[in-house]
Amino acid sequence: MDTDRVFELRRYDAVPGKIDALLDRFRNHAAPLFEKHGMANIGFWVELDEDGKRTETLVYLVAHASREAAQESWASFWDDPEWVAVRTNGEQVTARATSAFLDPAEFSGLR
Repeated sequence: MDTDRVFELRRYDAVPGKIDALLDRFRNHAAPLFEKHGMANIGFWVELDEDGKRTETLVYLVAHASREAAQESWASFWDDPEWVAVRTNGEQVTARATSAFLDPAEFSGLR
C-alpha cells in the first residue's frame, strides 16, 4: 500500500432540510469528479445524533497521494466545467464545510 498518501476528512452541514439534495449532489456529481481529479473516495457517512437519527451533516474521507496532490486535485475539481455548472445552477445545499488532513498511524489498515 502507498504509505505516503494523506487523508482528508471533510464535514458538510447541509442547509436545514437539504441533506437529501446534498447527498444527491455528491452521489451524482462530486464523488465521480473527485475520482476524475485524482482523489480516492474512501467513505461517505451521514452523522447520527445521540438518539441514532440522521442529522443534516455529511462526513466523508478522501485520500490523496500527497498534500501537493490534494491542492492540485482540488484546484482542478473547482475548475471542472461540470462542477462549475452544478454549483452555479444548483440550489444552495451547504451551510458550512470544514476540512482536516490526517496522517494514518503506522498500525492503521488504511496506510
